[in-house]
Amino acid sequence: MSKYQHIQEEAYKANMQLPKLGLVLFTFGNVSAVDRDLGVFAIKPSGVPYEDLSPEKMVIVDFEGKTVEGNLRPSSDTLTHAVLYKHWEKIGGIVHTHSVYGTAWAQSQRDIPNYGTTHADHLTADIPCAPPMSDDMILGDYEYQTGFQIMNCFKDKGLSYEEVEMILVGNHAPFTWGKTADKAVYNSAVLETVAKMALLTEQINPQAPRLKDSLIKKHFERKHGPNSYYGQ
Repeated sequence: MSKYQHIQEEAYKANMQLPKLGLVLFTFGNVSAVDRDLGVFAIKPSGVPYEDLSPEKMVIVDFEGKTVEGNLRPSSDTLTHAVLYKHWEKIGGIVHTHSVYGTAWAQSQRDIPNYGTTHADHLTADIPCAPPMSDDMILGDYEYQTGFQIMNCFKDKGLSYEEVEMILVGNHAPFTWGKTADKAVYNSAVLETVAKMALLTEQINPQAPRLKDSLIKKHFERKHGPNSYYGQ
């Protein structure tokens, strides 16, 4: 039995959730799961249809993006995952999709405003959209630089990756993360739903007001923090 089987299983199960949740078309997406003690992560192989995946096909990669185990080429987004794992040490899983509504907001180069309590249940901030990558970064190591594009956006906006577990990459698409690959998938589904709701909100009322701070605080704290009381 491979010493990496546990993260291969975790990555496989999480990847298989993406088509079930309507977050990917064809092979437009990937999930990875990390083992920090071993210094590696398991990620979907590049361009392989979801129905052809298995745990054994998940590629094992180190934090420099080099393949450690596996015969298939890892996802083309592997270096982005590697950069985030290397610098954001409390991430356990990462998801990248081209889900329709999240990607539409990314292509619009707009943060997703906090319009309602569904959004506030998950985060107090707007969902950030990183500015489009500079030409120098594009001409360099593109996927590697995407990791820094994400981190630079968080630094510039004063956001914590532990509190805001999602981002839109301008003109590209969403990335999400979490303490586990499952949580990263959950965050990806939340982002897509909130993106759809925000679009519909602006269509119904282009002057829709943002959710007031008191409601943002109330709904976030119901689910998070020392005095949370949502759930069993």
